Amino acid sequence: MISPKLVEVGRHLNIKLHTLSTVQDIIGEEGDFTVSIKRAPRFVDMEKCIACGECTKKCPGKTLDEFNEGLSKRKAIYVSYPQAVPLKYAIDPLKCIKLTKDKCGICAKVCPTGAINYEDREEEITLNVGSVIMAAGFKPFDPSGLDNYQYANFPNVVTSIEYERLLSAGGPTSGHIECHPDKHQPKKVAWLQCVGSRDQNKCDNAYCSSVCCMYAVKEAMMTKDHIDGEFQASIFLMDMRTFGKDFEKYYERAKSEGVRFVRSRIHSITEDDDRKLICTYVSEEGQSITETFDMVVLSVGMETPKDLAQTVRDMGIELNAHNLVETSSFNPVSTSKKGFYVCGALQEPKDIPLAVMEASAAACDAGTSLAKSRGSLTKTRTYPREMDVVDRQARIGVFVCNCGTNIGGIVNVPDVAAYAKTLSNVAYVEENMFTCAQDTQDKLKAVIQENHLNRIVIAACTPRTHEPLFQETLKDAGLNKYLIEMANIRNQCSWVHSKEPALATKKACDLVRIAVAKSALMVPLSQPTVDVVQKCLVIGGGVTGITAALGLANQGFPTVLLEKEENLGGNALYLNQTWKGESIGKNVAALIKDVQEHPLVDIFTKAKVIGTSGFIGNFKTTIEASSREMVIDHGAVIMATGAKESKPDEYLYGDDERVVTHLELDTVLKSNGGLTQDLRSAVFIQCVGSRDENRPYCSKVCCTHSVKSALKLKGMNPGMDVYVLYRDIRTYGQRELLYKEAREKGVIFIRYTLEQKPVVQSAGDPLVVHTRDHVLGLPLEIETDLVVLASAIEPRENSSLVQLFKLTLNDDNFFMEAHAKLRPVDFATDGMFLAGMAHYPKPVEESIAQAKAAVSRATVVLSKDSVVVDGVVSFVNEALCRGCGACEDTCAFGAIEIYETKEGVKLARVQQALCKGCAACSSACPTGAAGVFHYDSEVLAMVEAALIE
Repeated sequence: MISPKLVEVGRHLNIKLHTLSTVQDIIGEEGDFTVSIKRAPRFVDMEKCIACGECTKKCPGKTLDEFNEGLSKRKAIYVSYPQAVPLKYAIDPLKCIKLTKDKCGICAKVCPTGAINYEDREEEITLNVGSVIMAAGFKPFDPSGLDNYQYANFPNVVTSIEYERLLSAGGPTSGHIECHPDKHQPKKVAWLQCVGSRDQNKCDNAYCSSVCCMYAVKEAMMTKDHIDGEFQASIFLMDMRTFGKDFEKYYERAKSEGVRFVRSRIHSITEDDDRKLICTYVSEEGQSITETFDMVVLSVGMETPKDLAQTVRDMGIELNAHNLVETSSFNPVSTSKKGFYVCGALQEPKDIPLAVMEASAAACDAGTSLAKSRGSLTKTRTYPREMDVVDRQARIGVFVCNCGTNIGGIVNVPDVAAYAKTLSNVAYVEENMFTCAQDTQDKLKAVIQENHLNRIVIAACTPRTHEPLFQETLKDAGLNKYLIEMANIRNQCSWVHSKEPALATKKACDLVRIAVAKSALMVPLSQPTVDVVQKCLVIGGGVTGITAALGLANQGFPTVLLEKEENLGGNALYLNQTWKGESIGKNVAALIKDVQEHPLVDIFTKAKVIGTSGFIGNFKTTIEASSREMVIDHGAVIMATGAKESKPDEYLYGDDERVVTHLELDTVLKSNGGLTQDLRSAVFIQCVGSRDENRPYCSKVCCTHSVKSALKLKGMNPGMDVYVLYRDIRTYGQRELLYKEAREKGVIFIRYTLEQKPVVQSAGDPLVVHTRDHVLGLPLEIETDLVVLASAIEPRENSSLVQLFKLTLNDDNFFMEAHAKLRPVDFATDGMFLAGMAHYPKPVEESIAQAKAAVSRATVVLSKDSVVVDGVVSFVNEALCRGCGACEDTCAFGAIEIYETKEGVKLARVQQALCKGCAACSSACPTGAAGVFHYDSEVLAMVEAALIE
């Protein structure tokens, strides 16, 4: 999935890659840093290397392959993996016979371009930069020292990273799960959670690594797809922390499909004579159980390498006790040293979507400090003259991808390629291991030119993620970018028919035939450029919206900030502290003051959007503010409409004033109104309205909020009895330390199930909470003075904005991003971005990071003088048009208008910049005059091709 981004980085004219390089020193100050880096010798000239692979075929030297976690071997001259960027070979100087013994030298003899350079030496490079972004990542915890798990001794005990490589189509076993020693498929696999996390006694990592629960569920589900026949996946856990967007649904799906979740920690692992693994654990009922597995996967956590931690400290940057870069909640990517920014796991363990958001946030903050220099060093890509293919016979090139074994493990790719050769107008066919890899892209360009191809069909994966990559390659080859059609034989064949390879292969042949039929009729399409209005509209005046407005304005872009309420601040006005203890009130007041005083920000409160039109770079939005209408021209939109705390309909909420929600408790704690040290007890009930049929998602912040509030109450009155009734404690990341502190200070945690929820009764004074002790298995009554409900966070009513801006919501009514990992802050509609709790519940620091990320993405649009609009749009055949206006009435984007010619004839015409290519006009047209380029006669050809036996 990440390969298109890697290739984009490798191609980008304004990105200079320094691989095999380490930072030695950074001196200077923000805006003027001198960076000293040391490049290790590659022994291969990158300019000359064409990655043909002749060298590695002949190389006799072998060593363990670090990329495959030492599970396979590689040659002394190698590339890390087939999709590496840059895709250039390097020589391992410790394993190369020529470099260690001055013998061999065969790679130099067989290299066709003379790229081998045994005289290459270490090189020191000096760079001058204005900002530094640290994205140095993490290393997986090494469980070798945990004797009870026998990782170092039993070959069928593997880490989750090793198992990930086994699952991978490009891994050492090509995606086949194999047990030692006879390579049989496992029938039972156990995943052990929290290995190297939440365990200060054995690994010094008291924090939660945040990602392990979710990747264990994913690996278990993927294994079920990989294994033929009966298979049992078991995950042994303390708490299941599926707190991200749609994570809880995936967890529930895994349970429904047979993945077993066991709330216990395996004590020890032994091995029988057949290399089966014998695991001993205590069940929830207190029974000692011994169970045998074919494989055990240790879900290892993340940690900062010690040498990296020392390097960061040497730069004068503050790290905490866990060797993670210290940041504040209101500046989540800024380090203690001005001009240095951090993102990803070096700041705290996190998953890919949040790491990508933080990367964009760091780019935003760095861009703010570099705003005055914007454009001074940038280069512009030029393309060869576009080949004229009009009226020429179609010469179609078909490229069929194996995607390792992701496609090739199910679909018979050679058969598909052979079938493609029989199709009309096909002039060239080739099968590739990874069509999206850099070397294949370079080869694709050469093949187009050498074989005079003028249409391309890629039989691979989804165009949603990969089509822009191939379109760019076509432009480099001198073809119009729209002369490509993708047949999705991964999603639609190998994935959905993984148990039926013959059917998957036949269907892949059908999809290729259909794609070829369409491509033969495709014509070049134009892409006009339109000027960009360098102003942004931010909708929502909470912390997220304010941060976005300031981020844009600080980079020099005028911004309009809309808030529907009378005051700015949103939910933050009712919160006390961040989980780190920072005052939310003081920080929010400072943000409001800054945005109100900024000369480039226009603020409208009591405002709403009542109409909009336009497209990326040129939106025209009508707002109503304080009963006054006005029109705003802007080039981008950031949606930051937030979310709200739901009001429970259970646990006596609304009937007894002693039952309150989180925000209501925070309000009381702010004023101390009536809540004194005389309180004898308090009960927190988690997941109120979350993780149920109505709201099947986790609200993410509630566990931390309850634990923080429980500690606050304990601080006010150490003798108070405080209970937390929970289903899973989800204090992810370093929030785990709060959970640990709460237990140490006497907060009692009692787990309940959805089937046996607590019951709150009011029989006078005090309240009584009925629950069940999950350890003893007995009923429990708790007398309490206060019940605090962790009520669900739910989205605001956004239906009008969805309709006006043509956006999408997920099943839970949160805004839907374009892609969870590749474009986590983009809408599918170009020029529109989202941030904060309108996307999904999240804490303050993540909302601010996402706001900055949205700013970073928006500035990509706003920093340009013009943008190129899409070419796949509607057209009108004037010979058939009778000017009835049906298309104009139907178009939701105002892209079609009826005009009158000099002769007085009424006709329809399309404004290409406004058109989204939805084909609504084509459906409405009574004469067939309206159509969409590449989706008119081409679709009929596809249908005819699909019906061929």
